[in-house]
Amino acid sequence: MFDYLIKNVQILDGSGQEAFPGNVATIGGKIAAVGPALTGESAHTIDGRGRTLTPGFIDIHRHADAALFRPGFGRAELAQGLTTVINGNCGLSIAPVSGPHREAVLDYLAPITGRLERDFASLADYRAEVDRTGTPLNTGMLVGMGTLRACAAGFREGELTDGEYRQIHSMLERALSDGALGVSLGLGYAPECFYTTPQLIRALAPLRRSGRVITVHMRQEGDGVVKALEEMLEVARALETPVEISHLKAIGRRNWRRAAPEMLDMLARARGEGLDVMCDVYPYPAGSTQLIHILPPEVQAGGLEALTAALESQEERNRMRRRMERDSDFENIVLLVGFENIRAASLRLPEHAAFEGKSIAEIAEKQGKDPYDALFDLLAAERCTVSMIDFIADEADIEAILRAPFSGVISDATYPDGLAHPRVYGAFPRLLERYVRERGVLALPEAVRKLTRQPAERFRLAGKGRIEPGADADLCLFDPARVHETGTWQHPDQLSEGMDWVFVNGVPAVAEGAFTGRPGGRSLPYVL
Repeated sequence: MFDYLIKNVQILDGSGQEAFPGNVATIGGKIAAVGPALTGESAHTIDGRGRTLTPGFIDIHRHADAALFRPGFGRAELAQGLTTVINGNCGLSIAPVSGPHREAVLDYLAPITGRLERDFASLADYRAEVDRTGTPLNTGMLVGMGTLRACAAGFREGELTDGEYRQIHSMLERALSDGALGVSLGLGYAPECFYTTPQLIRALAPLRRSGRVITVHMRQEGDGVVKALEEMLEVARALETPVEISHLKAIGRRNWRRAAPEMLDMLARARGEGLDVMCDVYPYPAGSTQLIHILPPEVQAGGLEALTAALESQEERNRMRRRMERDSDFENIVLLVGFENIRAASLRLPEHAAFEGKSIAEIAEKQGKDPYDALFDLLAAERCTVSMIDFIADEADIEAILRAPFSGVISDATYPDGLAHPRVYGAFPRLLERYVRERGVLALPEAVRKLTRQPAERFRLAGKGRIEPGADADLCLFDPARVHETGTWQHPDQLSEGMDWVFVNGVPAVAEGAFTGRPGGRSLPYVL
């Protein structure tokens, strides 16, 4: 007897091929059969007439490392059809963390990964806690190279010692054996921004010809973005392992519609040479990360405590300001987009509550301050834990990247205590609604491929991303005409609409549009 028989649906199997009519049956968390006239006894039968059945959606770039342990986690994800997420991105993984720099590392990670009452000295400990707690959707982890470097050497600049490289390699190899799906880099963040290219390649040496994917937030995404991509192609050639360029974009109006086409051409040529390089993009013109990311990178040496102290020094403020007013040797977001396009979020102090979601320019005007003073005062008072939403990218660039056959789609969602980015709740419905249904940038079968089979194959997620006998029963049943992102920039925390049924390993997490509360997910290890 089948557990579920889903009848009279249009099936998009994740391959990118056109939909075909049929029925799908599940048993024990697996797809048991697929066919146009499939019949048989079933404990539950669903008439899917007028709706489309797809594999569950996969988000390979999320920052829910700590959030997945929060009460209610999964609702924002399941409502948009997600059945699998991968955390630990941008070099910032919440595990493994240990050693004398442990507290400074956790403080630095907190605005992106969140923070827990306990920490994890190994990735195996973290994954065991995920399975012990139970999760409504499947989760995988990347090991963050920024976390490993910070554990080994803190946040200082300069070359590492031989012993520190050995420690990083040991931690990396253990994390890989503990089931890490790949490795993430955050070259725009401390302490990884302090690597030269040869030093970076040395730090990544255990990955040579490993087949493990290296995902990378590149060193620059503004004026230096093309050069940053050249660096990562050099890394890919040196290590001969797959590289995924995370959230490809070109920041700043002077780079729009110029740098992105050039980079897509570079990636296409590199793939033609045999390099396994791909990219991904989030379907929004704004990003979100730590507000300290707009400062010159060298001021992050020493961690947040040292940076807070620097912000209280007028001499250091003057030096930062001079750099931010004129220099382009770093990702100078203020120079690229202006204070009016940088909004503050995750403000903890009651006296700053009215500034949540306001631009630095607006905050400065309200306070009667120069924008630089307003920025430095805010960061110092909040101990540098502020996040931001920054409007940086061009719509035409987003569409060009989406069309590339080697691009994927991500959310890059973080989970701040304050104002969230709408992508937490709506990235994948937005893709289907705005870029498929309204603008025709992608056909629905190709969009579903980018959300399902492509990421599953990229990260060797066995059984995921396909509708065929023997695959995991991660499934979404919906009417593509009804999928809708409801969140806005002012009110992002609204669940998306349109998912009628969502199955995670055969367990209905959403049934007729309602959450069931049944945890069907599990921690996903790397599969050789």
